[in-house]
Amino acid sequence: MPFLGLMKKRDLLNLSDLSRKEIDEIFALARKLKREQKRGIAHRLLAGKTLALVFEKPSLRTLVSFETGMVQLGGHAVFLGPREIQLGVRESPADCARSLSRWVDLIVVRTFAQKTLEEMALYATVPVINALTDLFHPCQVLADCFTLLEHKGKLEGLKVAFIGDGNNMVHTWMQAAEKFPFSFSVASPQGYEPSAEITKAAKENGGRIFVANDVSEVVRGVDVIYTDVWASMGQEGELEVRRRAFQGYQVNQSLVALAKRDVLVMHCLPAHRGEEITDEVLEGPHSIVFDQAENRLHVQKAIMAWVLKGTKGLRGKKR
Repeated sequence: MPFLGLMKKRDLLNLSDLSRKEIDEIFALARKLKREQKRGIAHRLLAGKTLALVFEKPSLRTLVSFETGMVQLGGHAVFLGPREIQLGVRESPADCARSLSRWVDLIVVRTFAQKTLEEMALYATVPVINALTDLFHPCQVLADCFTLLEHKGKLEGLKVAFIGDGNNMVHTWMQAAEKFPFSFSVASPQGYEPSAEITKAAKENGGRIFVANDVSEVVRGVDVIYTDVWASMGQEGELEVRRRAFQGYQVNQSLVALAKRDVLVMHCLPAHRGEEITDEVLEGPHSIVFDQAENRLHVQKAIMAWVLKGTKGLRGKKR
């Protein structure tokens, strides 16, 4: 049977699960944890807690930031890769979630189908966090928004442009645009646009969304240029076809020159240098990609604290 407990647990399956107030609370805690970690102040907010990392897809940033974050908060992490789990083959996502719920306090899932994640969340009696699916990547976009706040001081009024495949990153940025009053534009080749259903929902929920095929139309005068790989995990067999389709969608110096002079360039990594982005731009003065990578740690620590305890009483006094 699905979870029917008296107290509703907190999951993070996509950004629709969070209100603007809750995002602001998570960011406030992330800011405190980051500042105090730099000063050598330890936090054991999740002492005695255990995290299960259920990963069907490979990872560097997501795996290390979640595992390190849990340890820094005083907890313990258990990694379960494809060989150990085999969701839907060795056992169902529901049975996996029900078993894990008897042993651990939190489940982080990195998988292909959003349906798999949602099934685990339905049957788990502990919180479930989306660490990436083919549809959404909320932890990455929360870290990205946090990084923009550090560099720009605000999200309101910014113009964010995404160049490339209309993938899970784009879908999640659209949901973020529902929460914050910035505009989000996407330039994708024909046939590679984001989900029409998700785009429509984001617009109906107040998101200022624009989808086009013309790169220059989307990039001109923006505050932020974002890109991602042309072929995501599971699409490796389409790589050559996609390389041909995405010619002209590379983030290079000529493209950056169309944006504002103080434009920021973002990439969720890993980057295929020379394909979706050039070395010159990735290593250039506009790039904040490694700030994004670092902030995965701080924001995910705050997310884990939020789903397990809430942020009330965790922020404490400023030091």
